Amino acid sequence: MTTGRPRATSRDTIAEAACELFLERGYADTTVAEITRRAGVSRSSFFNYFTSKSDVLWAGLDERITSLGERLAHGGGGDGAAAPAAPAAAAAVRAELTALGDGFAPDALALAIVHAEPMGLVDELERDTGIRRSRIAHAVIGRFRAGGADEIEAAVAGAAYAGAVLAAIESWAHAGAGQTPLGPVLARAVDAAAVTAPGPVRQLRLVARADDFAEALVFYRDVLGMPEQESYEGDGGARVAILGAGRATLELSNPAQVDLIDRVETDGDAPSERLRVALEVGDTAAVVERLAEAGAVVEASARETPWRSVNARLRAPADLQVTLFQELGAAEPVDGR
Repeated sequence: MTTGRPRATSRDTIAEAACELFLERGYADTTVAEITRRAGVSRSSFFNYFTSKSDVLWAGLDERITSLGERLAHGGGGDGAAAPAAPAAAAAVRAELTALGDGFAPDALALAIVHAEPMGLVDELERDTGIRRSRIAHAVIGRFRAGGADEIEAAVAGAAYAGAVLAAIESWAHAGAGQTPLGPVLARAVDAAAVTAPGPVRQLRLVARADDFAEALVFYRDVLGMPEQESYEGDGGARVAILGAGRATLELSNPAQVDLIDRVETDGDAPSERLRVALEVGDTAAVVERLAEAGAVVEASARETPWRSVNARLRAPADLQVTLFQELGAAEPVDGR
């Protein structure tokens, strides 16, 4: 005779039965009693695993969110001990949020997201998604506040990161959960939210002298598509335009790394200058073609690198050496450009 909790498989059996009934009868018209009958378990077995029929969909993610909150509250998720408070908080948030996807398998939630309308779950999912978004935001806000961020900075970042997590899960589900792991999708979403992370350096701005200002402005703003955020004119014909470039990073490379990138990214005849501009795009080959037609000189054609990006190198207006790179969805961090 066995005692204690039901078999481990009972949880999956109950979830499968619930989803079948949601599809057949609709979420609102399905009762816990019907779920237990379909699953062949007792009512007490159901409540050993779930607090309600809504919990059938969210239990797996809720456990991860609870763990996330505990770890962020205790300073986990990064090498924060030796780092300044704000960067340590940003590193911790990124590490913990991307870890949410580790081992995350297709479950009842992914099925419900894809079949929300036939299951009658559209309103329920919208409401319950908001609850999880709020829980994640609360955990992230607390970590940033502990790192010294002010209330508004932390709140904006918390909202952005929480939205990124739920957006990644929804995208992953619709793309066919199980066909690709959640991790890379989640990492991409978290990185998109990273621009809101509070830190002592608010912006990286590259200042380039453009002798033919009009040509350079048309090239970068109109052809490449970098939005003009600010522009000013001063005495003596002085002009400046500040163009948006999405997320900004500073990549520091030692000489051996620079040599490695040159061997991979070029044919050996376009060595890196001391400063080189790298721009992430969605389709390297297409952007190279467009920029070449607009006057850029291709120094190295588009090619796939060992770290799963497609890179190309050009000489662009204002005499900038530009690398275009397209990430191909690698699960492992990229070491260089």
